[in-house]
Amino acid sequence: MNAENKRDTGSRYEQAAARYLEQQGLRILERNYRCRQGEIDLIAQDGRVLVFVEVKYRKTAAKGEPAEAVTPLKQQRIRSVASYYLYSRRHGEDAPCRFDIIGILGEELRWIRDAF
Repeated sequence: MNAENKRDTGSRYEQAAARYLEQQGLRILERNYRCRQGEIDLIAQDGRVLVFVEVKYRKTAAKGEPAEAVTPLKQQRIRSVASYYLYSRRHGEDAPCRFDIIGILGEELRWIRDAF
């Protein structure tokens, strides 16, 4: 699969994840937020809590569950981007936030709240 197809596929599943979160009552604030530290797929608001969401898709479980692809290194990078987001948007460092993963395996979506 070439890079363009991968990007299209990722975008399609990120949109599905955003729709799902909205149906659960969250408000999507940002999609594909990028800064020098990296990128976060979705940033949402769940009541007073800011939610940083990583979306992972796998067609099959042959290479494991989608959430397993969010390695400790990837988690650290997401935390770094989240810190920059909080700083740049003038949220205090004590702003309530959490890190979720939406894993999509085939057509099954799994939402892991407070994943790391």
